[in-house]
Amino acid sequence: MELLDNPIRPYAWGSRTVLAELLGHESPSPHPEAEMWLGAHPGDPSRLRSGESLLDALCADPEGLLGADRARKWDGKLPFLLKVLAADEPLSLQAHPSLDQARVGFEREERAGIARDAPERNYRDPNHKPELLCALTEFHALVGFRPPEKTVELLAALAVPELDAYSQLLTAQPDANGLRALFTTWITLPQSVLDTLVPALQAGCVRLAAADGPFKAEARTVLELSERYPGDAGVLAAVLLNRVTLQPGEAVYLPAGNLHAYLEGAGIEVMASSDNVLRGGLTPKHVDVPELLRVLDFHAAVPPVLTGTPDGAWLRYDTPFEEFLLRRLEGDPAAGLVAVPDGGPRIVLCTRGAAVLRGRDEQLDLHRGASAWLGADDTGLTVEAVEQNTQLFLAGDGLD
Repeated sequence: MELLDNPIRPYAWGSRTVLAELLGHESPSPHPEAEMWLGAHPGDPSRLRSGESLLDALCADPEGLLGADRARKWDGKLPFLLKVLAADEPLSLQAHPSLDQARVGFEREERAGIARDAPERNYRDPNHKPELLCALTEFHALVGFRPPEKTVELLAALAVPELDAYSQLLTAQPDANGLRALFTTWITLPQSVLDTLVPALQAGCVRLAAADGPFKAEARTVLELSERYPGDAGVLAAVLLNRVTLQPGEAVYLPAGNLHAYLEGAGIEVMASSDNVLRGGLTPKHVDVPELLRVLDFHAAVPPVLTGTPDGAWLRYDTPFEEFLLRRLEGDPAAGLVAVPDGGPRIVLCTRGAAVLRGRDEQLDLHRGASAWLGADDTGLTVEAVEQNTQLFLAGDGLD
């Protein structure tokens, strides 16, 4: 086991306080800090305290760090990427491909000679990117298509005549096909039409937000997005999505094809180690609508909110994905020693309080913001909270 130094990604939508305060740095920070990456992603790997990158260490000794079985299973790579995400502004409207779609798309762009760091590149690696987000603060997001019958109710409540012709596409066919037809129509509208339609939607949302009805939060979200991205087709698309509010400790997972946009809040995110993003709006970055339409899943449902399943002293957030599993521990000194689950490579992160991580012959002090790499041979570990209200997260793969 070894302490990690982790890179910070300074995207414009990030917070100037969340990561700075987590790491004990000057707050507010000089510029927005959006994500802290913990893992071995080639784009920005963590470093061991020896100075070696975790990526290089894995390349040099995959069996020693991952275990022989997992080194074969994951082709010598760390299958997950852990992040601390801090959003003060909305992220882009986006989805991620399935494993087959990622492999095909990556090979297609490789053959086309598109540089992997080119702005117009969609597939930077041949992997899929299912993900789970667990809230550290109240967290707001748009996640997946809302059941069509509820969206029909919302469109009727908006009472925007300019939307009527489009709404009929869903009213006449309130299912996945109707959602595909309406979304495709809206996302491909010419700018001249959007410049009329989005302000009309804004006016309807102003009326709905002022009323004390069931869609007040949805109307306010559309207004906020339209102010940041006037005339953007993504504002129309947001009308079709579930608006989710997570409380601290609650989580939501996103499979391939799930259209989503994180709006505001801080959370722990764990995902398959990939950087493949297909954007549909609410961003100045590259948007590839035809490719997005190829990967989207239009089957609508309210996303399940996970609260964690007891796993000894830990809570675990189970998903269908083998690449990752997230656990959370809420501890205090009275709990004494708590066993750290074994099973392949893991990363532990302290987000509140302080703890001592103990192995057979060594120990590490984990203060708030500190993290540690645990290799496959780091078994039989314990952790002990040394402050009240200590919080730890443990990321590993989902094979055990």
